[in-house]
Amino acid sequence: MCRLFPVLPVLYVISGVSLVIGLFLYLKPRDAIRIQIAFYKSINWRMEPVSMEKEVRSTRWMGLFLMLASLASVITILMKTRI
Repeated sequence: MCRLFPVLPVLYVISGVSLVIGLFLYLKPRDAIRIQIAFYKSINWRMEPVSMEKEVRSTRWMGLFLMLASLASVITILMKTRI
C-alpha cells in the first residue's frame, strides 16, 4: 500500500494537540472565553455570553470531553498497531 505521508505520527500529533487544548479549556475556561470574544471582535462581531457561569461550566465540560476523546483515540491507535 502506497502512502503519501505516515499516518500514525499525524494522528499522534492531532491527539496530543487536542489533549493540550482540552486541558486548557478545562483548567482556564474564562481565558478561553476571553480569547473567543477577542477573536470575534477582530472580525467585527460582538459575542457576549448570556450567563458567564453557564458558559464557564459548558467550557469545562467541553474540555473534559476533548481530553477523554483524545486519550481514547491514542489508546485505540496503540491497540490497533500492536495487532
